[in-house]
Amino acid sequence: MSKPQIPVIVLAGFLGSGKTTLLNHLLRTSRGTRIGAIVNDFGSIEIDAMTVAGQLGDSTVSLGNGCLCCAVDASELDVFLDKLTRPAAGLDVIVIEASGLAEPQELVRMLLASDNDRIVYGGLVEVVDAAEFQQTRERHPELDRHLAVADLVVLNKADRVGDGERRALRETITGLADRAAVVPASYGRVDPELFFEPRPRTERVGQLSFEDLYDDDHDEHAHDGHLHAAYESASFTSADPLHPRRLLDFLDSRPEGLYRIKGFVDFGALDPRNRYTIHSVGRFLRFYPEPWPSGDAERLTQLVLIGSGVDTGALLSHLDAARVTGTEDAPEEHSMWGVLRYVPEVSSDDLSEDTSEDSSESYGG
Repeated sequence: MSKPQIPVIVLAGFLGSGKTTLLNHLLRTSRGTRIGAIVNDFGSIEIDAMTVAGQLGDSTVSLGNGCLCCAVDASELDVFLDKLTRPAAGLDVIVIEASGLAEPQELVRMLLASDNDRIVYGGLVEVVDAAEFQQTRERHPELDRHLAVADLVVLNKADRVGDGERRALRETITGLADRAAVVPASYGRVDPELFFEPRPRTERVGQLSFEDLYDDDHDEHAHDGHLHAAYESASFTSADPLHPRRLLDFLDSRPEGLYRIKGFVDFGALDPRNRYTIHSVGRFLRFYPEPWPSGDAERLTQLVLIGSGVDTGALLSHLDAARVTGTEDAPEEHSMWGVLRYVPEVSSDDLSEDTSEDSSESYGG
């Protein structure tokens, strides 16, 4: 398999909701992960060497050997992504912080239509101000439309409302945000694992990371409590191959609040040479076949599921039901066609008409 694609996350929300605060928090807790950003529709930046979270800049910011100081128009997005994804930049994830009045779904469409094969859609995160939600909704009724296409909603400033109001807000937002996870937060403090795979501190190479420069006295976990308490995660391992159709039935009916699925899937005799990396964020789904690692290691399906307000026991039961339990349960070869719909660069000529179901729910095709 080629080098993994770089997730591109769209961070949206109206002015004052706390987008930049959340981004700054991610920088401080990146654990060595190199984050690139396109911020407030201004200049592209690579963040790792910045010394103060507030110094994101909005017009002239250094990137490698160059300096990008021109305002970014939506039509120029691919140009900046090309620069950020070049191998010399060495980025692990890219965050686009949309302006407060942007139409986030347009950015999502542009990312999905991008010709840049080094990126993969990493989700639309909508930041909502808990204390100002109703007023913002009255001033900007388009907020409902933004929530409807979000993959994750961060209910920020949750500490500024009482428990009863917070529960009511979460219920209202969950109803507006079709199946999206809704995670409460204060000061934008959410676990970075919701957004990307933090690189272990021992893997850092070269310059200091952002959290090293931030000072040990500002330990996020000392002030935040347990960031992971806002969401649930579950791990699934199977020595039996999974049945493609039953796995897709589970993925097509992903429950409300299940935000990310990551890991590897074994489809057994249907493709004995490859395991399938799964990348699922919100309604977006992709499979990436890659050769099994050499050696005699046991071939396993290993998945991690991350969400908010989900029944982890039910999730694991559904996945358990997708196991192939014996020769009498062996899937037919054409059951892989549904999986291939979500493998990049698979020609539609290779697929049967039986796989023509609507895939818009998973941003497929």
